[in-house]
Amino acid sequence: MDKPSEKPPVTRTRTTDSARDIIAIGEFGYPIGHLGHLTDTQAEALVEFKKLCQEKKLFKPASDINQSSHDDVTMLRFLRARRFVPQDALQQFADTESWRESNKIGDLYNNIDIKDYEETRRLYPQWTGRRDKRGIPVYVFEVAPLNSKTMSAYAKSSVKTTVHNHSSEKATTPPRMLRLFALYENLVQFIMPLCSNLRDRDHPTTPISQSNNIVDISGVGLKQFWNLRTHMQDASTLATAHYPETLDRIFIIGAPSFFPTVWGWIKRWFDPITTSKIFIVGPHEAYKTLSAFIEPGNIPKKYGGTLNYEFGMPPLLDPAEEAHITWAAANHKWPEGPLRWIPGKDGTLEALAVGSIDGKERREVVATMHPDGKPEFAGTQAANQIANEALGVEAGSALPVQSEAANGAENGTGNGAGSQPISKGVVEDFLKAKYSSAT
Repeated sequence: MDKPSEKPPVTRTRTTDSARDIIAIGEFGYPIGHLGHLTDTQAEALVEFKKLCQEKKLFKPASDINQSSHDDVTMLRFLRARRFVPQDALQQFADTESWRESNKIGDLYNNIDIKDYEETRRLYPQWTGRRDKRGIPVYVFEVAPLNSKTMSAYAKSSVKTTVHNHSSEKATTPPRMLRLFALYENLVQFIMPLCSNLRDRDHPTTPISQSNNIVDISGVGLKQFWNLRTHMQDASTLATAHYPETLDRIFIIGAPSFFPTVWGWIKRWFDPITTSKIFIVGPHEAYKTLSAFIEPGNIPKKYGGTLNYEFGMPPLLDPAEEAHITWAAANHKWPEGPLRWIPGKDGTLEALAVGSIDGKERREVVATMHPDGKPEFAGTQAANQIANEALGVEAGSALPVQSEAANGAENGTGNGAGSQPISKGVVEDFLKAKYSSAT
């Protein structure tokens, strides 16, 4: 296991953060503390954490015939959220398991009405379909559309949210919040595994377990902030508690002059670790800041990039997917509604469209993922070439990812020139986990 040469510096959130400030800390965080990049102490904490969870009957280790109840990626998210203190992580994990059971979160995701899902998706952070330079998915969230009329209509609509053909009357979380967590399930069950299998990035064998968010608060008045405070606080509190460490960074863009006052009470909703990941970007620094972490071709035009994406649109296909995805139909795009991955043949993964339409369950395989690349695009070089050409990287430029042999030599985790492109065990552990368990 590799040992980081120094402890990541402590970061502070302030309203005057510049691109230079963020760049200075940008290389810390991922992949430190993630699978394949643990110190000896962190690896020992993972073993102890799983032992504690097993004793409490919250975790089942893998056997000859069954996989573990929770993958290491999930367990590490809870450990990172509690600074690798197993006892602290145990309490949060136990609370989450109880919450998931009470609210039937697994059933909710598999059976939510697709119209309800899409109505909710349009009101919350949305995946653009693209990633940052490290391979972490990029979300965009425009707050201005969340006016009182829209939120009132949504509150009325969400009352009818159902869980596995039963009303959510026994759920401990309000229906409007339950729908939100269907979106979080989409992040951990579909988007993260998808991004983990796109290898045109540094550390290609390290699973992706976080997301980036561009939060646009342009045109939002003080009254609107005040009206949204309870809704946003509830969402933030529950997400932090039950989906820990799924956030990498938040870039707040378009902050009005009164925002420092609002920020005073917003930051109380988050724990210190999450707060340190929030950056308030000046109006003239949006592109400069974002382009330090995201290729121009993956930044929406509204923020200075070249991506033709607007808030409310479905995710655009990532160019790198061409080397890994075989579509079941001629229409090459991800369908509306929830999706999840299931094991396929010969080491492949199948994208299963779930949810329900007019009360009938939807179970349709829409695409197949080839983790090592489709036969016609075998190898990392081909995948990188497709991505680079689509993003406008100059021909002949260095590819954005080292070979696995180079990564192994750099990180002390590989076997030099003899390393395999990816550990099959890592892929199976992360992507074939029981997604209805705690995430």
